[in-house]
Amino acid sequence: MPHAPQRSHSPAALARSRSSARRLTAALLTSAALASGFVFTPIVTSTAMAQETLLRTLTVTGQGRVAVQTTKAEVSLGVDVQGSDAATVQREVAQRSTAVVELLRSRNVDKLETTGVQLTPNYNYENGRSEIVGYTGSNTVSFQVPTEAMGAILDEAVNVGANQIRGINFIADDAALESARQRALREAVNDAQTKANTVLSALNLGPQEIVTIQINGANPPMPVPMPRRAEMASASADYSTPVIGGEQMLEASVTLQIRY
Repeated sequence: MPHAPQRSHSPAALARSRSSARRLTAALLTSAALASGFVFTPIVTSTAMAQETLLRTLTVTGQGRVAVQTTKAEVSLGVDVQGSDAATVQREVAQRSTAVVELLRSRNVDKLETTGVQLTPNYNYENGRSEIVGYTGSNTVSFQVPTEAMGAILDEAVNVGANQIRGINFIADDAALESARQRALREAVNDAQTKANTVLSALNLGPQEIVTIQINGANPPMPVPMPRRAEMASASADYSTPVIGGEQMLEASVTLQIRY
């Protein structure tokens, strides 16, 4: 008996056949799942969730400022002497500086230390030539003292030999600065949250959670400088130099990233 000729299939026909089989299998699986009470839901990866969170975040920066009353003064006092002989100049500097240091120690100042000692020649330049015409010697000490006591101490220091004020800065107590730092940080956080709530409410949105927190700065403030006097005249016993401290401003900045 003659055999029937075999039918050949083209690649396109094979592809359509496989696709139909897959659709049929998927339909059968879905029907079985529905019949058994299970429901298939799309799978959301953690990466996709993170991307969605980043797309729905608001970044705001808040500022906090707290003023702190200064209570102490950082003082730098000097003794400057000029003369024609180096040894004589250095000797007078040493004598006057010793008297200043002994006075300061008797007044129980804090953080007393020597910050500079110098002896330099003075030159006269004429007709392209230089000639030593004398010497300048100096000694500088620094210390801390309560602001209300500084005026009297300056006057006493002048009377025993000091003749230069290198600088005066007013500072607050360490405990007061730390307390102010905490308040400034709280103010910065409140400021950031207020800004976020204002923006989101204007858009009929609401905050959900804080994603990240960044403290941008809450460093101790710089001391408050006092205008410098170049030289100090001899102080009279019937008056005292008035000294009034100021305020140090402590600033803090906080950045929040809020999901909405």
